[in-house]
Amino acid sequence: MAKLLVKLQRYFRRKPVRFFTLLALYLAAGSLVFLHSGFAGEPTVTGTQRGPGAAEGPGLPYLGVMQLSRGFKAAATMPDGGRRHGPWFKSTSKEPAERAKAGDYGSTRSRALRARSGREKEEDRARYIGCYVDNTRRRTLRGVSFFDYKKMTVFRCQDNCAERGYLYAGLEFGAECYCGHKIQASNASESECNMACKGERSNTCGGVNRLSIYRLELAQESARRYGSAIFRGCFRRPDNVSIALPVSQLMLNMSVDKCVDFCTEKEYPLSALAGTACRCGFPTTLFTLHEREDEQLCAQKCAGEEFESCGTAEYLLVYQTQVQDNRCMDRRFLPTRAKQLVALASFPGAGNTWARHLIELATGFYTGSYYFDGSLYNKGFKGERDHWRSGRTICIKTHESGQKEIESFDSAILLIRNPYKALMAEFNRKYGGHIGFAAHAHWKGKEWPEFVANYAPWWATHTLDWLRYGKKVLVVHFEDLKRDLFVQLQRMVGLLGIAACEDRLLCVEGQKDGNFKRSGLRKLEYDPYTPEMRKMISGYIKTVDTALKLRNLSGVPDDYYPR
Repeated sequence: MAKLLVKLQRYFRRKPVRFFTLLALYLAAGSLVFLHSGFAGEPTVTGTQRGPGAAEGPGLPYLGVMQLSRGFKAAATMPDGGRRHGPWFKSTSKEPAERAKAGDYGSTRSRALRARSGREKEEDRARYIGCYVDNTRRRTLRGVSFFDYKKMTVFRCQDNCAERGYLYAGLEFGAECYCGHKIQASNASESECNMACKGERSNTCGGVNRLSIYRLELAQESARRYGSAIFRGCFRRPDNVSIALPVSQLMLNMSVDKCVDFCTEKEYPLSALAGTACRCGFPTTLFTLHEREDEQLCAQKCAGEEFESCGTAEYLLVYQTQVQDNRCMDRRFLPTRAKQLVALASFPGAGNTWARHLIELATGFYTGSYYFDGSLYNKGFKGERDHWRSGRTICIKTHESGQKEIESFDSAILLIRNPYKALMAEFNRKYGGHIGFAAHAHWKGKEWPEFVANYAPWWATHTLDWLRYGKKVLVVHFEDLKRDLFVQLQRMVGLLGIAACEDRLLCVEGQKDGNFKRSGLRKLEYDPYTPEMRKMISGYIKTVDTALKLRNLSGVPDDYYPR
């Protein structure tokens, strides 16, 4: 072998031109392989294969790992738009006629039948509305838009629109996704929405200037976005409106944009539209945003924008601006050493980090940890470096479940989460970090089955051990915390021995996500749990449910059962 290498070396020394020619051919071949891999899409799993437990409630995002391709981008805004609703239309290199030519119109009837079948399977997440006319001058859905000319699916479009709080999702040209709050066009024939989805050939994604529109039943917490502002709802005008919303201005040409911009400039987190009056303020005990009214009571058209509502003198439409409410942002260590050690106990993936964020904002004191996580410390959890017995923090994060460790604490907040969600969240954390996602190969490989086999029993024993050995345990369900944060946080703060300030708790409601909210944009398009896994986990759920009820506590929420 060595002699052969020496001969080759001598040969190329004598004839360097041939050497460089071969080298150039090698590099060219490598470049072609690289380019081919860049254009070749990964195999996709259709959105209609998602399991029946994939959508268990509006407050629970279905976590997963689907990554948007590099071509899937938010569209650029139109030069003359300037609207908070987002762009009406993005420019593309292909005109409609060219895109129509490139579309796939074969097997129209069979594809339509398959699409209808797929739509029926989407009922848990969205409801198919119909085929609608669309054009570039007057968009049917006037929210944000996306495109992916390689891997667009019905699920991906619905998921992205729901993530942004829109009520409708529409697909066009097999690859374009539009979101909006209302449909502003006439119906078209179903046969005109016959283009196959680029990433899901068995389903259809609209047609040429035709949108297949779905109504999203699970918009994230009903928080609809208007550009940078978040829609909070319709509310009756408070009695002391000048005190509750102290800054106001008359706007004869009123629009959502103008009122939100005005309150943002005045540095207030709430913007309330009252007909032609714009009011700004904070959520307080005078205006808690806890008693919503029917939106139809606020459905008076804006003078400056015919497609928007601006409320009335008696019923205000409220938006949350991007201004941070600083009333609950200050945090510090306890001034004196804590007399009791309080655990914030949970199974991994049950939302412990998020609960710590809420407790720190609500109390103004840092939380500690049984462990040390440098990434959490760098994100602002300054109690992470303290020893868990230091007494300088308000409570201690722990995932421990042994008798000795549990009895080390004087009391505990036990956070319990749906095991199907908790297992997936912890799997994502383990392989993708606190706000990342596990790779597709991990879900499809041996890691996921092994993880479920090892961690699912722990989910049950963790709760059972804390109920058995804990001295004073307050049970809080993650789902209840998301659904009714104000009340559940009051309970948690009460156990910590802190007098809850209502204005501070109201401030927390507006800052609740923090830096460790995992984005819902990447999600599995299928249920990763096999029937055997579900059968095993269902047994553990029943065991925990029974244990809770034996202690006169409410059992697990209904949505824990799949299934």
